[in-house]
Amino acid sequence: MPGRVPPRVEAFPVRVLRLRRNPLCRRSDLVRAWVGLGLLLAAPAATPAALVLAGDAAHRHYTRTAQQQAATRHPTTAILLEDARRHPEPGSAEARKTRYPAKVRFTDPHGHTRTATADVRPALPRGSAVRVWVGTDGTVTDPPLSPGEIRSRAMGSAILATLGVHATAAAAYGTVSRVIQRRNLAAWDTAWARTAPRWTTSP
Repeated sequence: MPGRVPPRVEAFPVRVLRLRRNPLCRRSDLVRAWVGLGLLLAAPAATPAALVLAGDAAHRHYTRTAQQQAATRHPTTAILLEDARRHPEPGSAEARKTRYPAKVRFTDPHGHTRTATADVRPALPRGSAVRVWVGTDGTVTDPPLSPGEIRSRAMGSAILATLGVHATAAAAYGTVSRVIQRRNLAAWDTAWARTAPRWTTSP
């Protein structure tokens, strides 16, 4: 609307200082405000450290996992025992990424012929040769983690750690606020217990 003055927006530290000069401000209000200010400054400051530490730890963890998988899983050739399902959109980008379960026969690392279910490309005919990964126990398993998968999982862990820092700060502020509110309510009950007789007792 013409002539309307927009509301004044103040930074949080300014509001804290203004609250401090307010004669109606209680000590608990100041405590809650300073805790909020401290958490507001601490959370962004801790974010880079959490991002680096969590990402590095996750990258080392998944790298060790990939090395262990590479040592205990081996690729082998399997033969399809049935036709693989056809994708509703043959030739599409989704079809190139999609895999369907189908029965296959293969020879495990101990020389035993086995039958299992493996994920294969769509529309492969029966008798096709497919590559599968087999564990030391002779079961079909996923291939070892690739470098891209390691980076992706490490990045996901770093992002979760970052969100965790801010969630922890918010939870800490909420906990402090609830404790202060309960103490305020208890103080009000005590004050009313002293004041109520003067309002309810007849002269």
